[in-house]
Formats: sequence, structure tokens, C-alpha cells
Amino acid sequence: MRIKLDENLGSLRVVTKLRLAGHDVATVREQSLTSTPDIELASICGEEERCLVTLDRGFGNRLRFNPSDYAGIIVIRLSSQATFAELLQAIETLILGLEQAEVVGRLWIVQPGRILQYQSIKSEGAEE
Repeated sequence: MRIKLDENLGSLRVVTKLRLAGHDVATVREQSLTSTPDIELASICGEEERCLVTLDRGFGNRLRFNPSDYAGIIVIRLSSQATFAELLQAIETLILGLEQAEVVGRLWIVQPGRILQYQSIKSEGAEE
């Protein structure tokens, strides 16, 4: 899977875990995209055919970021008091999920031990 890690997830340990699991990982920091507006970052991910992995809950808004327009959007959702160990648990959950299911065109909300999957929201009158 081609992944782009948002600036809030670019720690070396997270990048390394994903790369060791066989994923092609680019980071916002490595590409000098820090502070890029969300809509622009989502567009870049679409152009690069990379799934965005982020802690930014705003990307979970399917009306603004319709999952079918992207190679997948993954929001890691942790408590406000989460530890780095809990983040690593969520990344492990993500890795297992990517081995079992396809994220392209979907929104995943990942928590330690759990993945919620959402389809795109179809506009009124859209054909299935």
C-alpha cells in the first residue's frame, strides 16, 4: 500500500513499522508539506495515489473528503491522553487491517484493536 503519513504521525518508529510491514511510506515532513491546507494535502494524496494516514479528525468528514475520491483515508483516533504506546498499538491494528481488507475508496477510523470502515456518501440522485 502507498501511504502518506500526515505531519502528526511522522515519527521514525511509526514510519519504520509501516515500512517493515511492506508499505511504501512517504511523510508530509519528508516532502516539505508541513502546514499544507487539508484540502490541498488530500488532493496531493489523490494525485500520488497514496492513502492518507492522519490523527486529524477533520479528514473523517465524508462530506468534505468523499472517500471514493481518494486512495483511502485513515484517521487514527486516540483519547486526548493517549500514550505513544497506544499510538503504536493503533498502528499495529492498522497494519493487520491492511493485510485483510482494501482501504481504497474508503474511510477507516482506527483505534487500538478496532477499525471502523465507512463508504463514500452518495449524493442525491447518484447512480449506484
